[in-house]
Amino acid sequence: MSKPGDIKEIVEGISPVDQEWISKAQARTAQLLMPTRALGRLHEISERLCGIQKTLKPSIDKKGILIMAGDHGIVAEGVSAYPQEITGGMVQAFLAGGAGISAISSHVGAEVWVVDMGIIPEINPADMPNGERLRIKKIAAGTANFLKGPAMTKEQAEEALLTGFAQASELFENGIEILGTGDMGIGNTTPSAAIGAVVTGKSLEDMVGRGTGVDDDGLKQKIETIGKAIAVNQPDATDGLDVLAKVGGFEIGGIAGSILAAAYYGKPVVIDGFISTAGALIACTLCPTVKEYCFSGHCSEEQGHKLMLDHLGLKPILNLGMRLGEGTGGAMAMSVIEGAAKMFKEVLTFEEAGIPGKE
Repeated sequence: MSKPGDIKEIVEGISPVDQEWISKAQARTAQLLMPTRALGRLHEISERLCGIQKTLKPSIDKKGILIMAGDHGIVAEGVSAYPQEITGGMVQAFLAGGAGISAISSHVGAEVWVVDMGIIPEINPADMPNGERLRIKKIAAGTANFLKGPAMTKEQAEEALLTGFAQASELFENGIEILGTGDMGIGNTTPSAAIGAVVTGKSLEDMVGRGTGVDDDGLKQKIETIGKAIAVNQPDATDGLDVLAKVGGFEIGGIAGSILAAAYYGKPVVIDGFISTAGALIACTLCPTVKEYCFSGHCSEEQGHKLMLDHLGLKPILNLGMRLGEGTGGAMAMSVIEGAAKMFKEVLTFEEAGIPGKE
């Protein structure tokens, strides 16, 4: 497959999921050795996998998590309960294998890569354990404070999307069968909430949550800050690139690009929580067909996440009260998706078992 040179070519290269394969999968499901659709949503998940992969033998043996990291100028407005220095520290923890995503990805058998899309510190992969898992693609040392103007230029927004696309494309070309999106960036629930409010049209009071745990006064300040920033920047809700440039983040753009790559290469992608779903909103604004390749890993405790998922028409696989990010909810959901695939392939039909089926 030739590589697209710009966003327009990416979008033009994305085709809808093959409904004929989904119909074939549904026909097999109807004959499985159990009461009709007795395993609930596992059937729908397995059938969607068949449609995406164009097979009745779906496989997600090779799993990957792509964590996009970036810092945010809006942190200067006091929107986070944690200091910005944590972003770089967590990137190092990912590489060292000591983070939440490290444990869960190990459990589900997923490989983890981290991309520096625009964190403030300079991290040399050669100085880090597992440094080969870190890709330095820094667009800038953090976004601008979007209370005072756009978070980034249009050119930087395009670069973020194309970088995310390229990083995910490389994984798919190297055999990854299913991709999970992950994020790291102190303050990034603020641009995510801004994106969510702009694209869905929901109120800031409904969309904005406590993020890393701001108190009531902090939440009020966060809502007011985002409201003023949207008024200052006037992002166009119908133009994902404009929304990303004006109130987004480099890592959110990278996530959007990786989601576009999944659809372009015909691969399933598992969206994590609030920040990843902000990336999905950007991707789906650019190309609505993308959502056909998306699985929602879980519903975050961040209150606006459900509103985002409802807007996209995605139903979360898990609801465990998680709000960590990093890709943890998406990674955990991969075990359910893999179970659905195994069920579809390994459960016999009535005919295969030599047992009379339904009358």
